[in-house]
Amino acid sequence: MNTVLIIGAGGVGHVVAHKCAQMNAAYDEIHLASRTKSKCDAIAADVKARTGRTITTHAIDADDVAATTALLKEIKPQLVINVALPYQDLHLMDACLNAGIDYLDTANYEPLDVAKFEYSWQWEYQDRFRNAGLMALLGSGFDPGVTNIFTAWALKHHFDEIHTLDIIDVNGGNHGQAFATNFNPEINIREVTAECRHWENGDFRTTDPMSMHRPFTCPEEVGTYEIYRMYHEELESLVKHIPTIKRAQFWMSFSPNYINHLQVLQNVGMTRIDPVQYNGVEIVPLQFLKAVLPNPGDLGKTTQGRTCIGNVITGIKDGQYKAIYIYNICDHEACFAEVGSQAISYTTGVPAAIGGSLMLRKVWDQDGVVNMEQNDPDPFMEELNKWGLPWQCIELTREQAEMLAVQ
Repeated sequence: MNTVLIIGAGGVGHVVAHKCAQMNAAYDEIHLASRTKSKCDAIAADVKARTGRTITTHAIDADDVAATTALLKEIKPQLVINVALPYQDLHLMDACLNAGIDYLDTANYEPLDVAKFEYSWQWEYQDRFRNAGLMALLGSGFDPGVTNIFTAWALKHHFDEIHTLDIIDVNGGNHGQAFATNFNPEINIREVTAECRHWENGDFRTTDPMSMHRPFTCPEEVGTYEIYRMYHEELESLVKHIPTIKRAQFWMSFSPNYINHLQVLQNVGMTRIDPVQYNGVEIVPLQFLKAVLPNPGDLGKTTQGRTCIGNVITGIKDGQYKAIYIYNICDHEACFAEVGSQAISYTTGVPAAIGGSLMLRKVWDQDGVVNMEQNDPDPFMEELNKWGLPWQCIELTREQAEMLAVQ
C-alpha cells in the first residue's frame, strides 16, 4: 500500500489532503499531521464529506526531529509531503533520513532569523539522500514547481537552447479585505521585502526590493496588473540546471492597496523579524502582524477572480529565434467549490499531490536531492491537465517577448 504523511494543516495542506484523496490510484492511505491536531481533524472531516475517504490525523511538532522520526517509524509511509513552514524543511529532511522515507516540499529552506532563502542548505543533503537510496523532491508547488516544469518542457519540446526566462505570477483575485496576504503572511512579507535578485550574463544582480515594475496584460481577459520584479528560489535551480539561460527574472503582481499598506507597515517597523521587548515580553513584530492579519485559509469564501501564472521563454530552435508563453489560469471560486480553498492554495497544493503521485508510482524515481526540472516534464504536464490546472502554450513574436506582451 502507498501511504503518505502530509505535514502541515494550513491552506496548502487542506488542498493537498483533498487532492491526494482524489488520486485513488496513487494514495492508498493518507495521514495528516500538524502542531494543532484540531486543524487536521477539520480537514479530515471535510475530505470525508467530499470524497468519502478517511484521513488519519496526528499532532506533531515538526521542529522535533526525534518525535517526527518516531511518528514516521510508527506510520511507515513511503513519502512525506512537507507543507509546513520553510523553517522546518531541514528538520523534516533529517527525520526522513532517520526513518528511511522519501521527501517532498513546495518551498526551499530559509532560516528563521534571516530573511534569506536559497537551496544551498538542502543541496548539502545530496549525498545523504543518495547514499540512503532516498529521493528528496524540492519545490513541487507552482512557483517553484510548475514553473520549473514549464521551463523543462519548453526545453524538451520547443528549444535547442533557452536564453531568457521571465516567470510572471499574477493574482487577479479580490478577497474584499482591507489588507491580507494570499498565503502565510510571515513568509509572504519576508519574500516581498527581501532584496531583489535576477540572473544576468552569468551572475545574480541585486537591486532594491520592488524597485522594478511594469504593467502586464494577462490572456483570456484576466486583466492588466502591475507586476514587480523580485527574487524567487526557482531562478537559482533553473540557471544551474539549464546553463544556457542568459537572463532569468521573476515577477509578481501587487495592487496599489497592497503596496501602500506594506510601505506603512515597513515604515513603522511591523515587518521586522528581529525580536523586540514589549511589556517585558519578547515578540517578533512580523509574527505579531501575522497573528492579527486575516488567515489566508479563510479567504476562499470571499475571493473572486482568477490567477494567471506562466513563463515567457525565448531561445533558439534549429538556429532560429523562438519565443513562447506557457501559462495556467485558475479560478478562485471554482477552487473553493471543489475543495474549499482559494486559488493560491490550490495552485500550490495540486502540484504537491501530483509530484507525490509520480514518486509513489515510480514514474519519477531518482536517488538524491532533486529539483523539479531534473525530472521528465511530460508526465507532470499530463497530470496538470487531469487534476485541475490545465495549461496553454502560445508562440510570441520577438517584440511581444521583449515587451512581456502576450496578447
